[in-house]
Amino acid sequence: MGTSNYSDEFKRDAVHQITVRRYPVREVSHRLGVSTYSLYKWLKLFEEPVAKPGVDHEAENRCLKRELARVTEERDILKKATAYFARESQ
Repeated sequence: MGTSNYSDEFKRDAVHQITVRRYPVREVSHRLGVSTYSLYKWLKLFEEPVAKPGVDHEAENRCLKRELARVTEERDILKKATAYFARESQ
């Protein structure tokens, strides 16, 4: 068993088939005659990192504080209504 040297273009095309066209690694491996190990290695080498969207913690805090204030107000209204109807029924 010898090692085969594939061009970078060939490797990028194989990675493109897996990442963009969504072909299974096993299928691409079989079709191209390359081991799955090599394909996973090429994926790590050539796959473009996906930028993760940053989380705006301050905006999330403001949103959660507004929601907390609204829920607290609703709870207080329900407490008052419960007390009012409890007095009315006596």
